[in-house]
Amino acid sequence: MPPKLIPVFTGTARYRGAYGGRGSGKTASFALMTAIRAYQHAMAGESGIILCGREFLNSLDDSSMGEIKAAIRETEWLAPHFDIGERYIRTKSGKGRVDFSFAGLRTNVDSLKSKSRILLAWIDEAETVTSLSWSKLVPTVRANNSEIWVTWNPEREQSATHQRFRANMDDDMKIVELNWRDNPWFPAVLEAERQRDLKSRPEEYDWVWEGDFRKLVAGAYFAKGLTEAKQQNRIGFVAPDPLMTTRAYWDIGGTGAKADACAIWIAQFIGTEIRVLDHYEAVGQPLATHVEWLRSKGYDKAQMILPHDGAAHDKVYKVTYESALREAGFAVRVIPNMGAGAATKRIEAVRRILPQCRFNETTTQGGREALGWYHEKQDEKRGIGLGPDHDWSSHSADSFGLLAVDYQQQPTSTRQPIQYKRLR
Repeated sequence: MPPKLIPVFTGTARYRGAYGGRGSGKTASFALMTAIRAYQHAMAGESGIILCGREFLNSLDDSSMGEIKAAIRETEWLAPHFDIGERYIRTKSGKGRVDFSFAGLRTNVDSLKSKSRILLAWIDEAETVTSLSWSKLVPTVRANNSEIWVTWNPEREQSATHQRFRANMDDDMKIVELNWRDNPWFPAVLEAERQRDLKSRPEEYDWVWEGDFRKLVAGAYFAKGLTEAKQQNRIGFVAPDPLMTTRAYWDIGGTGAKADACAIWIAQFIGTEIRVLDHYEAVGQPLATHVEWLRSKGYDKAQMILPHDGAAHDKVYKVTYESALREAGFAVRVIPNMGAGAATKRIEAVRRILPQCRFNETTTQGGREALGWYHEKQDEKRGIGLGPDHDWSSHSADSFGLLAVDYQQQPTSTRQPIQYKRLR
């Protein structure tokens, strides 16, 4: 196996795993190790199940069965110890018997409790496993010295798998990052594919091959513009100009667990350059929380730019965001309703102004991820687009669209390069 995986399978651990991009060899390695573990348990006189799961599993064709069969058959000393059928894998040597079981966690996790003794659970393609599935699976794997193995290609930092196994690693976890360069047997055919993606699909290269989070979605509205910003070094440290107006562009959310997110972008227009300084997003929080963030970051003097619904009265309190922010001491301006096709107008405006943007890397990361994800919702049956998908990314995208529209509406004189006089 790749040398980087040897420490993962050395010593004791409750959790073992690997994450990373394509071509790393992690799936093949873990498939082989599940078979070796099954053999070890059987030879030690232990009986039970090796559970191989994924969040979604419609049939055995979608499972890890094929990988495990191949690993056993290709390992000369291991093959004689297994009975392999079209729809099953089990040990046939030793004092005990170990069977492989394949299940989809989303639909079968409750039934796992009725399974016989689970010695090991290997969850492949674990990026999509939900927090609920993990909370049900973990206590099900409760035999003495039982283990849970996890392999996945990262996609979102907010995923339940990342939060459980990377963001909050414990001492009983042995988990490593594994990418193509860590695989001594990385094949030439995949090297050709990697080079092709590097050249033709740079917006997805880091996610597919380098194990990075998926910051851009192929076909997303702003993927090309953000890729160019990275290539042209327009994402890095960006300092504010203390003499220029600072603007805060809002997409208004609400309060409560099911409310839309509130998103804010902080920017300055300096000549023909747009300095994007900061980004904020919160779900279900009151206005006071947003105001506290603005003040804590030193944006007391920033001009608040609200969408047209910022002037709409709240059904309960009979106040508006506009009036509440004015009362809090902020300068406020409301952008009029853009009418029919407003979403399309915002998208086109963002595409036009992205080449003029410079992003402060650390403080705008979450916002750039949202922009990179924002994409067309598709009717797969009819093969047509249905407009922007209203998902987690749309709130930050809408507030950035407000920024773009407002920039284009600024007097031309404010967008001319600044002229500096030489001091004599």
